[in-house]
Amino acid sequence: MLRKIIFIIISIMAVYSISILLSDINTIFDKIINFRVEFLPIIFSLIFFGWFLLFLRWNLLLKNSNIYIPIKNNFLIFLSAHAFSFIPGEAGGFVKSQILKNKFNISRAKTSPIVISEMIYTGIGLVTLSLFFGGLFFDFSMYVGSIFACVLIIMFFLINSKKIFTKFMKIILKIKFISNFSKPIEYSFDNLKKSTSGKIAIYSSLLSILHLLIESAAVFLILYAYGINTVQIVDVIPMYSTSLLLGFVSFLPAGIGVIEGAFSAFLNLRGVELSVALPAVIIIRLMTNWFAVLVGSIVLKKNGGLTNIS
Repeated sequence: MLRKIIFIIISIMAVYSISILLSDINTIFDKIINFRVEFLPIIFSLIFFGWFLLFLRWNLLLKNSNIYIPIKNNFLIFLSAHAFSFIPGEAGGFVKSQILKNKFNISRAKTSPIVISEMIYTGIGLVTLSLFFGGLFFDFSMYVGSIFACVLIIMFFLINSKKIFTKFMKIILKIKFISNFSKPIEYSFDNLKKSTSGKIAIYSSLLSILHLLIESAAVFLILYAYGINTVQIVDVIPMYSTSLLLGFVSFLPAGIGVIEGAFSAFLNLRGVELSVALPAVIIIRLMTNWFAVLVGSIVLKKNGGLTNIS
């Protein structure tokens, strides 16, 4: 596992280094020097609030499955999972199931479905924003959102058919990290269905959408502080959501390359030079994604909850 993580980190550094080399170094230096640091408190406040919304979603899903964890412990477990948020398809969230098993002896058969439902709700949030704001301000987002809306409909069909769900999971379980949870997932169909129906589905979907809106606002402020003021927040929301959606389904670590490339291209369509857009997007990713990985890694180490994955 450690070797794979190191390889991923090196690959990410290589992608970012190449992106910077393809840009105008003088322009990048000028933009960074003139970055309006007074926006940083607001930016990170929005990012932290977004995390809180996702934690609230996680906590509600646990309670919906009659799992009650002390709030402090639960929040640390939630943050710890950020350390593995670079794993394709948000599969790093299964770390929470492992920690709950280690610390509270809660069966992974009960918690793994919650992690899967979180992935689904993230998809719902991305598709919703891509469709709604794309339809109003950015046509391409609407087209991409429409395609993946169909995928989500199929997903809900799978959830309601145990036979089809089992066949689908055999494909998903080919991912080595997720295969560690194969037995719990095979016996968790009912729990997954419970986590994706009724009022909990509405609450979780709304929290997912609100989280993405908050994060999009942070992204807009990062662009503005960086000196890009030719795009409005109503443009940023569908462009950013669609970029995340493409990265989400790419199954690359943290959507590396796909998210950066797509978002930079979208900004370019709005009149931002590619040599300016690429570094700006890298800064956005460092603040919104890799900062979370850093925080999660620190909390995970102090929490000492991830042992004996089997």
